[in-house]
Amino acid sequence: MASFVHRIEVHYKKDPRQKIRTDRIRSLGFPIDELQLVDVYTIAIGDRDMSPGELAEIGTRLTNPVVQEFVVDRATRTLFDSAIEVGFLPGVTDNVGTTARQTIEDFLGIQFGEGETVSSSELYFVRGRLAPDVLARLAATLANPLVNRVNVKSRQEYGENGMDRVVPQVRLHELPAAGMVDLAIPDTDLARIGKEGICDPQTGHRRGPLALDLAQLHAIRDYFDRHNRKPTDVELESLAQTWSEHCKHTIFASAMDDDVPKGLYKTCIQAATNEIRAKKGDRDICVTVFTDNSGAIIFDDEYLVTHKVETHNSPSALDPFGGALTGIVGVNRDTIGFGLGAKPCINVYGFCVGDPASDPGLFRGKDRAIPILSPRQILDGVVRGVGVGGNCSGIPTPQGFCWFDNRYAGKPLVFAGTVGVMPRQHNGRNLYQKKAEPGDLIVMVGGRVGKDGIHGATFSSEALDPESPVTAVQIGDPITQKKFSDVIVKEARDLGLYRSITDNGAGGLSCSVAEMAKECNGCHVELDRVPLKYPGMAPWEIWISESQERMTLAVPPEKLSDFTGLLARREVEATVIGRFTDTGRCVVEYHGTTVMDIDLAFLHDGLPKKHLTTMPVKAAEPAPLPACPDRLGDTLVAMLGRRNICSTEFVSIQYDHTVQGGHVLGPVQGKGRVQSVATLTKVVPGSKKGVGLSQAIFPSYSEIDPYRMAGAAIDTAIRGLVAIGISPESIALLDNFCWCSSDEPGRLWQLKQAAMGCYDYAKAFGTPFISGKDSMFNDFSGYDAENNRVKVSVPPTLLISSIGIHADVAKAVSLDAKIAGDLVYVIGGTEEELAGSEYFAHLGASGSTVPRLDAAAARQRYLWFSDVIAHELVASAYPVGHGGLGVALAKVAIAGRLGMDITIPETLRPDIFFFSETLGRFVVTVAPDHKRAFERAFGPDALLLGKTGGSRLRVTGRTLLLEQEIAALEEAYKAPFRGF
Repeated sequence: MASFVHRIEVHYKKDPRQKIRTDRIRSLGFPIDELQLVDVYTIAIGDRDMSPGELAEIGTRLTNPVVQEFVVDRATRTLFDSAIEVGFLPGVTDNVGTTARQTIEDFLGIQFGEGETVSSSELYFVRGRLAPDVLARLAATLANPLVNRVNVKSRQEYGENGMDRVVPQVRLHELPAAGMVDLAIPDTDLARIGKEGICDPQTGHRRGPLALDLAQLHAIRDYFDRHNRKPTDVELESLAQTWSEHCKHTIFASAMDDDVPKGLYKTCIQAATNEIRAKKGDRDICVTVFTDNSGAIIFDDEYLVTHKVETHNSPSALDPFGGALTGIVGVNRDTIGFGLGAKPCINVYGFCVGDPASDPGLFRGKDRAIPILSPRQILDGVVRGVGVGGNCSGIPTPQGFCWFDNRYAGKPLVFAGTVGVMPRQHNGRNLYQKKAEPGDLIVMVGGRVGKDGIHGATFSSEALDPESPVTAVQIGDPITQKKFSDVIVKEARDLGLYRSITDNGAGGLSCSVAEMAKECNGCHVELDRVPLKYPGMAPWEIWISESQERMTLAVPPEKLSDFTGLLARREVEATVIGRFTDTGRCVVEYHGTTVMDIDLAFLHDGLPKKHLTTMPVKAAEPAPLPACPDRLGDTLVAMLGRRNICSTEFVSIQYDHTVQGGHVLGPVQGKGRVQSVATLTKVVPGSKKGVGLSQAIFPSYSEIDPYRMAGAAIDTAIRGLVAIGISPESIALLDNFCWCSSDEPGRLWQLKQAAMGCYDYAKAFGTPFISGKDSMFNDFSGYDAENNRVKVSVPPTLLISSIGIHADVAKAVSLDAKIAGDLVYVIGGTEEELAGSEYFAHLGASGSTVPRLDAAAARQRYLWFSDVIAHELVASAYPVGHGGLGVALAKVAIAGRLGMDITIPETLRPDIFFFSETLGRFVVTVAPDHKRAFERAFGPDALLLGKTGGSRLRVTGRTLLLEQEIAALEEAYKAPFRGF
């Protein structure tokens, strides 16, 4: 317990962030004059107090003396009307406080003891008189009640003493043993355990969702009946994590109808990859697919690259910053946990949220209790979370997207991905292979275990509702993770100090240890040896906690001293918590008492099989096609300002995409800084090769034709890489299915159609899947302001990510028009395919014709395209996507700040030709000297539209259709998110 508490407040002499901060809060509707920010550090120590001189020296180390000042144990003096202090609740990860504590320890040469802490908070001074309810709303905007404490004072209450000294401390009741759970109860009570969790014997409250259905609970009950005993709470919680939809992907694994007996994963995703690899033979680019934490393809003769994309949807709905931060550092660990450890070298992101200008007015509880976060709060939080994760880890984040649809207002989709690089071999050992052996020690490295992240896997397997657990929220610590990432990948791996490694993600130790135990057929864990953030945690909590920044390794006993010594020198905590065995069992002890003893076969394969049935869904009848607009120029300006077409540079500039020095083609390109759909990064110094990344998503097609939706996503993700010069032969794919209401036959039919589309189009393009993830219940259940029950489901969403190896980055092509007089082509034909398009969304129209594609013909065209880029015949290239040809032409012109004089054919109505989203097309600019060679390569697939020059985009058909200044188009393109 702390005996002495000191408070250091740090403020800018002239805050360079103040105007932006104030303007942002004003843009949210708060009539303030000024919003000042003070950084606060609260130091709580025990037996020995710090002298005034020591505190002053600490203050100097927590400030930049050129631009900042500080006060110790005194209130900051400034002009204000209200003060709002935002800190973390007890037990929530406080990264700034941790770094400040380490700074103090280094300076004073001391170590903080148990109960001694440094906590950070932010003190906002508000100038402008706000009504009490408005001030409360401002405080709610600045904080999240799930992770933050808030203290609000008026100028009078602040007085001479300022804000209170608050030390966030966790106090738990001791739970020294596991409890027994009686499953010999009626099905109604059993179902409640599955939905709401085990009843805590001390508090009488339910512990949180197990996401187990009756069939699964019956199987568990029968197993323990055969062993003549009841399960412990540790065993039941462990089974729930292992069998969760999040971990076992039960919907994709289950038989479906009569034609998919092996499930969608084996029938569609895995089968496509296996057939593609078999056909390619010696040209197969895959190294590891579906069996490790990431997928891997060949980079060159010496290196491989890995890729994995995860979702962190449910946590991000509750705490957007923590959810997104945890998502990105978690997928970084999937990279570190690939094989014997790959180095994270590129991060990617994707955010699907509601319109940030909207307020859905939804609540988790009745009578307007527990309002959900607004789309703007979610967007701000997830953008910041991914940025902190990547920037603090020194990993570039060049690639990503945002998609806006109010069906994401109840539950956002947050995608986080990481590319890794590693040598294929070292000292004759394949680094992409790993295997724990009986007798190896189970070693946990990195952060300590707390209550954060408990029930994360099961929570993510269900819809959000009023009972969604707060403990599922986590906040990552990228600094701690960076330390162990470097020591593992850069030192311990090549010293051969361990045999296997995986990350502690969903399910925590319960999943990481049990998964590794499959490699040797057993494990024995001593749970009381696990280092904790604070005392008082129950055994089941320790076992399933998803506290971040942890890896589990298999270390041979003879290598333990070298391993722990190395990590200690790098200030990384490493603890032996058990031993791998060959007993066929997962045994867990706590202070000498066995709290879990389950056959590995039952733990991993005992869940009952399901047979799912689907029901076709008929799309709505299309409305008549609206008339062609009279002023196509005005329409193009409006299209460029649509949320899903306009610039999201405000996201890109918050992320460092040049760190590690491999930047080739970045997230925004050209003088006009247009958002790219593909990026290119060098990951091996000295190599002329690079890694290209792209992504594609078409949720607006899903309800109309999910099969073609999948094809559109696959084609567009591939085409993005082809546009920068990567051959389809060097491209692999990742799939992320984010579905809704996946217990409904109609939704399952849509899922089946999309999976079949993945199989057909991946095979046609010859692009294997190397990794994937599914999230099946992205629904929100709650209330509106009038207490009506409300269910908001995301549109069925499939993200396809592509990764490819560029043979020579010096020949890569960017999207911006380069030189006046260059020829402008569209490659590929245009059809009337507008259903689900951005143009129809703009008009409020509907349709039934989603773009279709002859994938075999497109593949041949893409091979030609990568070849003409290799021969340097192309000046710029951009794949036609959302918004169609007109938007693509405008973006190429804006990027180069160079006009175009275009003539379009009269085969289609002008607006249809301009805005149809027909697949398989590129906008290309070519130097006149290369005209003949370029047209010879493509034949009739290349349509010459005009040439670049001047300052306007001028489009002519039978008559003049539009004439717009490029500057005006750029303004329309960049206006929507200006000020974010």
